[in-house]
Amino acid sequence: MPPLPVTRTYLEMRSPDELVPAREPAPESRIERLGGCAVSFWRYLYAEVGRAYRWTDRLTWTDDQVRAYLTDPGVTLHVLYVDHAPGGYYELRQHDDGSMEIAYFGLLPEYTGRGFGGWMLSRAVEDAWARGATRVWLHTCTLDHPAALPNYTRRGFTPYRSETYTASPEEQTG
Repeated sequence: MPPLPVTRTYLEMRSPDELVPAREPAPESRIERLGGCAVSFWRYLYAEVGRAYRWTDRLTWTDDQVRAYLTDPGVTLHVLYVDHAPGGYYELRQHDDGSMEIAYFGLLPEYTGRGFGGWMLSRAVEDAWARGATRVWLHTCTLDHPAALPNYTRRGFTPYRSETYTASPEEQTG
C-alpha cells in the first residue's frame, strides 16, 4: 500500500457565543462524565470508536499510562449513552494556556448518522466553557469520518491551521 497524503485541520472557538448547538436526538440519550473509569472500558471506547479512523497512537499504552492519563486533573472523560448502552465519547484536556482541547471525540459505528454527533459536540463545547476555558479547540483529519469537519464547522468552530503529512501503510490499516 503506497503512502497516503493526509490533511489535518485545526479548529477553534474563541467565545461561548460562537456555539451553534444541535438539539438532543433522542430522549433516551444522555452524556455522563466518568470519574474513576476502568482502564478496560477506556480501551474499549478508544479502540472501537477509532477502529475505522486509524486511531493507533494509544493502543500501545500500558495500564499505568492509561491510569496516569485518566487521573490527570486536567483531563475529563465523557460518555454518550443511548438506552443505557455506550454510543460514543469525548475527552477534554485543559492546557497551560487556559485553552481546552477536545482531545478525542467520536461515536461507535451504530450511532453515526443519527444526530448524536452534533449533540455530543455541543455538550463537549458547553462542558469546556463551563470548566473555564479561554478557547476551545480540536483537530480532525481526512482519515476521520467524512461528517467530522462539517459537524465542527456547523457547531461554530473556525479553521485556523492545516497541515499535510503522509500516513504510513500501518496507519492506513489501523
